[in-house]
Amino acid sequence: MNDCKTIRCLVVDDEPLAREILRRHIAEVPMLQICGECNNAIETISFLQTHPVDLVFLDIRMPQLNGIELLKILKQLPRVIFTTAHAEYALEGYDLDVVDYLLKPIRFERFLKAVHKALQLNHVPEQIPTSEKAQEAFVYFRADRKMVKVLLNDILYIESMKDYVKINTSKGMIVTKQSISSVQEMLPEQLFIRTHRSFIVSITRVNSYTSELIDLDKTQIPIGKLFRSDVLKTLAVY
Repeated sequence: MNDCKTIRCLVVDDEPLAREILRRHIAEVPMLQICGECNNAIETISFLQTHPVDLVFLDIRMPQLNGIELLKILKQLPRVIFTTAHAEYALEGYDLDVVDYLLKPIRFERFLKAVHKALQLNHVPEQIPTSEKAQEAFVYFRADRKMVKVLLNDILYIESMKDYVKINTSKGMIVTKQSISSVQEMLPEQLFIRTHRSFIVSITRVNSYTSELIDLDKTQIPIGKLFRSDVLKTLAVY
């Protein structure tokens, strides 16, 4: 995957509706750009030989040559995210070192999680110091009908509100329709910890804590009984 901001995506699927759904999902994420579509493996081989591609959304069950067989043939490939309606292919797909496995019909929330995995696997130039890498790390949240870029370093805590979550940052608050569990999966566990069924906290923002509460400047976050053991162990060694 290249280091520029735009990630060039290739969609490979023999079903027009499946390609359309992925096309819409890709259009929702500013850093993604669709550079081509193929409806079979043979077309894909030809396209990859003549076009630069960073990320491939690859269907598994296709005529003539399926996605798994295609990966076994090609020696050099961009990052690959499998897309299929057949969950039984998942294990073999991971053995081929794909980024993720999306089960159709593909929900945007799950799509975004897979894209973040691909971005995390992208290498950062070695000349950038580690501290700068951490400061530049980010995630996208869907809010106000657009994708909003949020630096991980700016996040204070996240609070669940039924079907929505509030992303509280040093620059303001973002509300997104998403479950807190799905947000937790998008965040690096070495920087964020779930303290309660309704709260996730940035570990670096913790000023003090007891067995029941965490202090973040002027805000107190509860520690739930089910999370207490893991929270106290993590904060004790941080």
